[in-house]
Amino acid sequence: MVDSSLGPVGQEIAARLEAALTPERLAVINDSAQHRGHMGDDGSGESHFTVEIVAAAFAGQSRVARQRLVNSALGDMMREKVHALAIKARAPGE
Repeated sequence: MVDSSLGPVGQEIAARLEAALTPERLAVINDSAQHRGHMGDDGSGESHFTVEIVAAAFAGQSRVARQRLVNSALGDMMREKVHALAIKARAPGE
């Protein structure tokens, strides 16, 4: 379920991750306010995010492989809409 308190970019992040990785748990946190006026802040209020995700797809995967799965699911968003993304990816039971 996409968090309706997120803006359109945050909602799109959540929707793409849900579709690609079918997570057991997903939290998309907008950190943009902490970076207001910094490089990469486009003024939209949706440029910096943290993703906390638990998905079976991460089982047996390295930290780097997990990050690649998340980045792949987000595709062009990482170039066009998101300046920074912190990823906390775990497999169930971790």
